[in-house]
Amino acid sequence: MSDSKHSSENKPTEDVEKLEKVELEVAPDAHYDPKFVKKTLRMIDWRLLPIMGMLYAVALIDRTNLGIARTAGMEVDLRLDIGERYSIASMIYFIPYTLLQIPGNVALRILGARLHLTICVVGWGAAQLGMGFVTNWGALCVCRVLLGVFEAGFFPALVYIITTWYKRHEVQKRLALFYIVSIITGGFSPILAYAMTLLKGRHGYNGWQWIFIIEGVITIALGVLAWMFAADFPETSKFVNEEQRKMVLDRIEADRKDSVPDKLTGAKILKVMLDPFSWSFGIMFMASTMPGYAIGFFITPILFSMGYSFLTDVLTSIQIISTFFFAWISDKTKMRAPWLACQNLICIVGLMITGYTNLNGTRYFGLFLVKAGAAGCVPGVLAYQANNVTSHSKRAVTTAITIAMGGIGGIFATTVWRQQDVPRYIPGIWATMACQFTMLLLLAVNTFVFRRRNNLLRQGKVASLENTEGFEYTI
Repeated sequence: MSDSKHSSENKPTEDVEKLEKVELEVAPDAHYDPKFVKKTLRMIDWRLLPIMGMLYAVALIDRTNLGIARTAGMEVDLRLDIGERYSIASMIYFIPYTLLQIPGNVALRILGARLHLTICVVGWGAAQLGMGFVTNWGALCVCRVLLGVFEAGFFPALVYIITTWYKRHEVQKRLALFYIVSIITGGFSPILAYAMTLLKGRHGYNGWQWIFIIEGVITIALGVLAWMFAADFPETSKFVNEEQRKMVLDRIEADRKDSVPDKLTGAKILKVMLDPFSWSFGIMFMASTMPGYAIGFFITPILFSMGYSFLTDVLTSIQIISTFFFAWISDKTKMRAPWLACQNLICIVGLMITGYTNLNGTRYFGLFLVKAGAAGCVPGVLAYQANNVTSHSKRAVTTAITIAMGGIGGIFATTVWRQQDVPRYIPGIWATMACQFTMLLLLAVNTFVFRRRNNLLRQGKVASLENTEGFEYTI
């Protein structure tokens, strides 16, 4: 009798707790003043995105400035004209960059975001600085390997950190914004590099050496800023107060039930690596980075073949506009695959026009479409994979696999876009289109499987997806 009475007394309390839990899962923001939510998210945006974008821009500059240094005297001084020395020095960077992505994200959870980012940035800054003092081709290759080692843990950490702060359908705009910051900052790279070459002869160093020395020092300084200002994970960051922290974690918990980090183990890593969707996302990211690397490396000879020595600023502008537009509409509609497929088709049309038309203006329009189609796929695929995984451990490993495959895209682009095929690069164009068709196929398969699983959940035929109650895949 007393047990029955005790049970009835506790029942109202239990019902209230269940009701509060349901309300939080349905509308987490409803428990907070909308102005407070908006102000906090804006503060997080300003703390995360500018410095992350700047660091990523520096990473892109430091990994690709070899071409500028080559024309500034490095080829003669280090005898890179012998055999395939320059190609090997360019490509050797991608080997550690690809292999160390997963270990990098494992280290991220152990070290914490700020310390991990600082080690990465200062480490590759030191490698960059060292390249300014090498006296032979072998030493240059060693520095390029070290550059790949330290950059390997950087980009996946960046993406992982950003995705832990926002709900699933707020992610792509943020990824696009930090990507756009990197594009704008990186656009000044050739101008700055040229200015550095004017220091040729100062203190006995050639112009190419000054490129590496100055950029290395700048990178190391940014590494110190990363320690001072970069954001950690929501549960440990100091720049938010406890009320703001609770709001962020409540929103994440309601959205995908992984506000509390789980322990990363060898068994979990192996399970994610055996998941075909992990590699599906990775192959799609490779397909997305491939045209970006190809155009980035070979746009100059293509433009010169048309009689243009400029107009890259126009292409950069469309890259920025397209990236943000597709990010905005993807978050707005809460759909990823259809908009990624749309960009793939735009890219394919652009490649065909560039490769097979004769009028220079038409070929330039083809490049315009390639840039418009390829640009937004990088943040788009990253958001797509982040939206369709739960738990910190799976997010860390899947993100690492995805970005590692982007390194394969870089190797692929530099291999199939051959100097002997200038100025139309037909084999490279077909290889790039093959990547786009592969991505379209994977998007179709993923959409079919995800939609079927969502329907089974709604019909009550499965208890949960991704071992997470209430979770549904983003199509």
